Amino acid sequence: MAIGYACITIGVEGTKISRCSIGNATPDNLRRITGHNFDALETAVDYNIAMGIKLYRISSDIVPFGSHPVNKLLWWEEFGEKLYKIGQKIVDSGMRVSMHPGQYTVLNSRRPEVVSNAVSDLVYHAKFLDALGVNESNKLILHIGGVYGDKSKSAEVFKLNYLKLPDNVKARLVIENDDKNYTVEDVLDISKVLNIPVVFDNLHNRLNPSDENLSEKEWIDACASTWKRNDGIQKIHYSQQKKGAIVGSHSDTISIEEFMEFYDGLNNKNIDIMLEVKDKNISCIKCINSINKEGYKVY
Repeated sequence: MAIGYACITIGVEGTKISRCSIGNATPDNLRRITGHNFDALETAVDYNIAMGIKLYRISSDIVPFGSHPVNKLLWWEEFGEKLYKIGQKIVDSGMRVSMHPGQYTVLNSRRPEVVSNAVSDLVYHAKFLDALGVNESNKLILHIGGVYGDKSKSAEVFKLNYLKLPDNVKARLVIENDDKNYTVEDVLDISKVLNIPVVFDNLHNRLNPSDENLSEKEWIDACASTWKRNDGIQKIHYSQQKKGAIVGSHSDTISIEEFMEFYDGLNNKNIDIMLEVKDKNISCIKCINSINKEGYKVY
């Protein structure tokens, strides 16, 4: 089992990535920022290794405008040695990484240009993980997308567009239930057709429950069957609702009592847990401390 965090490493100097506006996306700026961001990624990876953190989500912004036509750099070649070096650290340490394209990467849109952009974005993400040299258990997480007035038809559009994706993208892609449109039951139905692993998100499931009233443990077990050998250990997303905030907002920190109740309910299931929480690595270390009976060195 591994517990991880997403993108931002709090309190660690040299891990903050940089961005630029499209108006400033000149080749020189893109090259400089990309080099800086890869250095920041390596520092974050080194920190994770030192802390024994085995699960980490890499920011989609690691390459500025990575899937946009404005970026014409062959960054995977120019920085190939650097990326391979980082990838070897990840592999040698037993760490597992992932990426999560954002809300505008919609594969089932009715607009062809949106779908085309989504495909380009997925290709970019897969290219980045390929450049690291990490295997197919290092995943890309994607939501199904919109409903557009007809959920069944929209699910079919997703299936058709998924089948057109390059093989290296399909090998890494996993799908996740969301908080508004597609329940875990909906996503499992799509998974059965396409043979895609399913990431269970506990907060999304509470906000957008399936018609079939199963417990979290039962849904996690149902998702487990979608993970094959090459996909690696089953992965889930865990978060807690921020009190007094908009429904669906992630908490500032993880309540250990609530987390341990969830963890104990897994019954020692071998599973990777990605925390989605505002204080990132701080809560990650807190949760690792709480389940590690041998103690954990924090420095």
